[in-house]
Amino acid sequence: MSTFLRVIEFLGLSLWLGSDVFLSFVVAPGAFRILGSRDQAGAMVGYSLNLMHVGGIVCGLVVVLARLLRTKTFASLATPAALCVVLMIVLTVISQFTVSAKMAALRAQMGSIQATSADSPLLAEFTRLHAISVSLESGVLLAGIAAIYLMVRELALRPS
Repeated sequence: MSTFLRVIEFLGLSLWLGSDVFLSFVVAPGAFRILGSRDQAGAMVGYSLNLMHVGGIVCGLVVVLARLLRTKTFASLATPAALCVVLMIVLTVISQFTVSAKMAALRAQMGSIQATSADSPLLAEFTRLHAISVSLESGVLLAGIAAIYLMVRELALRPS
């Protein structure tokens, strides 16, 4: 059972990181390159980001639950690997329920980002929030890479 739960931990984290990398480096650039308008591409990326955030939160909770079931102790949540996963969850919740929500409201107010004047305060705020969103996603990605490294290290240091 312990091996199965460890597989669930790695699988949850891998799915989350894979979706983050795919969205960041394939979907988003592709949408802006292929779709006819910036508004359509932004809508597609926003939709995808929302689903990725929800999926990431679920994956993170599954990783934490599998760790708790495997170790049978809450102290296992104080390990560096687990703390990285908790940090990923927190950053994703902030991104989804504060930053993305505010960006969606601004997008609705502007109607069209593409048609909004470059000197619009709404567009300036949207741009500022976009930078925060990118920073949060970068933090999730870096924390996830660290978590995988630390989880592998836990296995390597485990007495046989």
